[in-house]
Amino acid sequence: MEFVDRLNALSAKIRQQGPAIETEEATKIAFVMPFINSVLGYDVFDPSEVTPEYVCDIGTKKGEKIDYAIRKSGEIQILIECKKIGEPLNINHASQLFRYFHVTNARISILTNGRVYKFFTDLDAPNKMDEKPFLELDLLDLDEHVLPELQKLTKSAFDVDSIISAAGELKYVSQIKKEMAAQFSQPSDDFVKFFAARVYDGIITQKVREQFTTLTRKAAAQFLGDQVNDRLKSAMSGAVEPSYAMVAVQVDAVSDSPEEPAEDRVQTTLDELEGFHIVKAIVRAVVDAKRIVHRDTQSYFGILLDDNNRKPICRLHFNRSQKYLGLFDGEKNETRHPIQSLDDIYAFAEQLKGTVSYYQ
Repeated sequence: MEFVDRLNALSAKIRQQGPAIETEEATKIAFVMPFINSVLGYDVFDPSEVTPEYVCDIGTKKGEKIDYAIRKSGEIQILIECKKIGEPLNINHASQLFRYFHVTNARISILTNGRVYKFFTDLDAPNKMDEKPFLELDLLDLDEHVLPELQKLTKSAFDVDSIISAAGELKYVSQIKKEMAAQFSQPSDDFVKFFAARVYDGIITQKVREQFTTLTRKAAAQFLGDQVNDRLKSAMSGAVEPSYAMVAVQVDAVSDSPEEPAEDRVQTTLDELEGFHIVKAIVRAVVDAKRIVHRDTQSYFGILLDDNNRKPICRLHFNRSQKYLGLFDGEKNETRHPIQSLDDIYAFAEQLKGTVSYYQ
């Protein structure tokens, strides 16, 4: 099988079996070992290549283990720490990776929950693992830009110097894209001033800055829309036209005047769209993803089955300081649950899938 085919096969397995996985050990057996073996190409049954429960005593800490250590030419090259599927990944989960990283020859470490893989190296300080990954892979949302870099980590193509050389660019490009997305959605004062100073000749007072905040958001929305339209026109005409690099981000709608209809003043935020994709990833285990849609209103962001108001899956109440996830019971009564971050949505996976089951 080709590299991409193997990734797609594992992705399909996660969609099918993910809801039944309840432990970290089951996650490793069902998803992580196939990733190491089938995707990266290392023999998980050969301890000279893949060592499970690798022990590396550090100072007074004895007997602590890392989930997998991968060797190439007899040297440890990659360390892997695993969590249960669905569990959010953050730097607090990587404490053992930090400790082991500087006492082995490994230059690559991976934190994963079987679906999401975060790859780290030591760009910021030699032999000290960075706090931010240089590469992220979501097996249920494959990014074509990530795949060539992932392939460099496979047994047949492994070249640590090439990987480290590319890691710096990957890390910073990823961070710049996230910052651009944030600025296009909610421009900072510096971002607004940057453009205002180039098109406005007067003194930039507080009132002018507030005006240009709205204008900058509107210009960003129109700019991205123009790029999408240009791509569509090029595709339909068969022509290949140069275009700006597009940032995949939905920016908030901006009202021209207070007389606009209410539906035109609805603001769809990045958090709402990300929340939608999390819910979609959860419930697609029990229903075709094409049937899951969203409708935004001024009061809440609704997620529906079959674009039908009588089949609400949940509501995202994100237009306030405290975010709430609204869940429905069999009688379609809504209960709001406070959440601190978008990752908290995963804790309600079973309720969300149960709601969809009511309508089946």
